[in-house]
Order: sequence, then C-alpha cells, then structure tokens
Amino acid sequence: MSASKPRVGTKVYHLMAGPGDVAPYVLTPGDPDRVPRIAKYWDNARAVAAHREYVTYTGTYRGAPISAVSTGIGGPATAIAIEELLTLGANTFIRVGTTGALHDWIGVGDVIINTGAVRFDGASNAYAMPEYPAIASYDVVLALVTAAESLGIRYHVGLTASTADFYVGQGRPGFRDYQPPWSRDIINTLSSMNVLNFEMEAATIYTIANIHGARAGGIMAVIANRKTNEFVPDAGVDEAIKVANEAVRILHEWDTIKSSLGLKHLTISVIREWMRR
Repeated sequence: MSASKPRVGTKVYHLMAGPGDVAPYVLTPGDPDRVPRIAKYWDNARAVAAHREYVTYTGTYRGAPISAVSTGIGGPATAIAIEELLTLGANTFIRVGTTGALHDWIGVGDVIINTGAVRFDGASNAYAMPEYPAIASYDVVLALVTAAESLGIRYHVGLTASTADFYVGQGRPGFRDYQPPWSRDIINTLSSMNVLNFEMEAATIYTIANIHGARAGGIMAVIANRKTNEFVPDAGVDEAIKVANEAVRILHEWDTIKSSLGLKHLTISVIREWMRR
C-alpha cells in the first residue's frame, strides 16, 4: 500500500467505499444521522459503509442514481470526503446542511440556497490562494431553485460564510466568554456585505469541486437566526432534504438531455427541451 494514496484493498481509506459504491450525484450532509433520513425518500437505498464520521448510502431517487455521504463537521473532514468521492467517480455534490441566518427577514424554518461562500473554512486554503472564489455551479443552483419552487418551499438565494469554528468563529462567546474584538462584530460585518448565513463546509466543497471540474451547490435549513436570537433545532431540515433530492432528479434529467444533444454545459435549449417533456 502507498502512504501517499492510502487504500484498504480497493476501498478508499476514510469512507471505506470502493468502485461502484457511489453514484455520480452525492448529497453531503454534515451529520451522519441525516444520511438515512435523506435516503428514506428514495425509491431504494442500501447502506454502503459507516466509518468514523462518514456514513454512505447509495440508491435511486425517481430514476436518478444518488448517494448521500456525511462529511462530519468542518472543512478538514469535508475535504477528505470530497477527495475520496471524486476518486470514486462522483461529479456532483449538494451540501444539505443547517445554518444560522444573518438577517432578520430570513425566517427560522426557511431554506437558503447558496451561490458561493466566504472562505473562512481554513481547509480550502490548502487548495487555492485566498483570492480564488468558492462558487456554486450555476446549474446546481438552478436545479435547487427549480426544486424549491416546485415543492412550494420558502427559500432565499445568496452567499454564505463557511467558518472553521462554530463558537468564536461565528460570533459566539467561547469558554469563560472569551471573544476577541473581530468576533464580536462579525455578524454585523457580514450582514452589511449581504452575506446570508453561517455554516462550516460549503466553501471547502465549492473550492475543491471547481478545481477538479466537478459541480457543487448547497441548501441549508435555517435552524437559527443570529439577528433575532431564535433557535429551533431541526427547523426546515426535512424541507431542505426534499429540495436536494428533487434537485438531483432534475440535474439527472438535464444531463440526459445534454448528452443526447451532444452538449457539455447546461443551455437554454436543454431547459426548453426539458420543459416540453
């Protein structure tokens, strides 16, 4: 075995999944318990592996091949998951997370579809200079918006800030109320820049996916509002899951049409053909 490319037989080292175990379309929640919760909406699902923070299920949703793989919390664990998923042939990633909103007009229980991320995650710095943007793929964003519209789920679209820390990094006082000056004003600073929310993994996913020519996007359930100081655990999570699953179906149909037309990218002609079907 190679220390530079660690494997356990044919399986990647951390996910403990091998060739054929992962679909091209992968939903990536942070929480391992959210994986079977996602898969309960599928036509069929099988548990592939559970190793460390990484739980993997694969199946189909309304005819589309789909996987769900938990990333754990934060950029470093997420980078490992995305690297190994790319190795296994995945090419489309949708983060299904929870989040804290930074504006009082965003309701707890709403969902946020992110177009890009402020790179406070730390892990993406190992891949690209700070000026390199963490941008969601436009067709993934469009599929998520289309899915939310079709399901009648209230959504918002805009930037997130992916942080490396949940407490001080997101403007919360740490142990013994430790909070440096920059942390005390981070919520107002980011909201004044029209950043919609905090979470911890999107920037890592978007950066790595873009570098390798893969697609990525994210939908976040608003379980907290940092402006109004509301917190409702699990609010909007099922709604975010439903939108993400439906977005995979839409992307799969668009990709099928693209392939039939000999196209590499989503175009208006693809959307028109899809709407006619």
